[in-house]
Amino acid sequence: MEGLLGICLLWAVLQRSNMQIASPATVLNCCEGDILLLLDSSGSVSNYEFFRLLLFAAELLRPFSLGRGHVRVGLLQVGTNPNLEFGLDVHNNQESLQKALQSVRQLQGDTNTEAALRVAQRLLTETSENVPKILLWLTDGVQPGDVDRPMSELKAQGVSVLAVSTVHGNHQVLQRAVTPPRQSHLYSVDIDTIEIITEDLREAIIKIICAERLHVIHLTSHSATLQWRPVLSADSGYYELWYNSMWKTDNETRRVLPGDSNWVELTNLQPDTTYTAALHPESNQNLFNTLSVNFTTLPDVVSPAVVSVSDSGPHQICVSWGPLQLARVQRYTVEYGAIPSGDVHTMTLHSQQNSTILTGLEPGTQYLVTVSALHVNGKERAMTVRACTQEGTFEHLCQPWLTFS
Repeated sequence: MEGLLGICLLWAVLQRSNMQIASPATVLNCCEGDILLLLDSSGSVSNYEFFRLLLFAAELLRPFSLGRGHVRVGLLQVGTNPNLEFGLDVHNNQESLQKALQSVRQLQGDTNTEAALRVAQRLLTETSENVPKILLWLTDGVQPGDVDRPMSELKAQGVSVLAVSTVHGNHQVLQRAVTPPRQSHLYSVDIDTIEIITEDLREAIIKIICAERLHVIHLTSHSATLQWRPVLSADSGYYELWYNSMWKTDNETRRVLPGDSNWVELTNLQPDTTYTAALHPESNQNLFNTLSVNFTTLPDVVSPAVVSVSDSGPHQICVSWGPLQLARVQRYTVEYGAIPSGDVHTMTLHSQQNSTILTGLEPGTQYLVTVSALHVNGKERAMTVRACTQEGTFEHLCQPWLTFS
């Protein structure tokens, strides 16, 4: 009982001293991945070192949003026999994780890291979750055993290995174990000042598991559709969205979106223009960080951009054009005449029509065909092609094809 009381008092004292460090207030909902803590719990680690490592892990992971679709955390202890303290699917919130870390007890015994790595390999690689995976090894580094082969197998299967060791660790073994870059994935530190590496190690983890949560799924010259992974529900808050061109050529646009939304279409954008958009989840339950994305709209395509001829016969030609722009075009005009000096005929067509048949033509004759569009802004665009009717009397059946919105 006295030992348990001493452990609790030690945890409380260490937490109080560690609170002097500014802990991030926002939930890092920009990340998705699996983090398995491989904690040296053997007899070579003193009780003081063990609980300092636990407290360090608790503070390191505190800002992350937990659960499937976010960050999953598991804890595997190294002793004579490995002990899975909790798996990756156990804790879906920080309160649950923090309480679990406070209740962890040291195993003592031998440092059988190799056996623990076999368990770690099964946990991290035998899963259908296609997300980044991290093994974070917390150890004193004393006689870790033959870990080269299992560590190499983990890395070959795409697992990123990071390590934190107290200063008396076997640095050569640790160097071989971690994935590059070593300067941000391997830390050797005095246990009394371990908190000085918290921010750097957290940044290294974020670089591995950072997920692009706000991204563009569809682009045109005048619109963009954004999508994000939802972190709110209809009754837990709302999203605030704002966007503008990078060169601030327009006024900034702000919109409020419901909490159960996960996409939005931005319209009336300028063509071939780079925009920046930001999305902030607002909630009374958590503080979320702001997501952002930059994108460039497509160059403007003004109809008609393409005119084609098909199914020609001795007395007719099918002409089609595109793209249809119902909101921008008032009408189309088709003009055609025989080359070099035939009469010019004119057809006026509805903006919903993108093809027509030219009839009453002369066999074996070359024609000049011009399709022009009158746009709602008063501007006109035209495109001209050459077409030739067939010789003889055989005619292809050609029907006009219409496309409607």
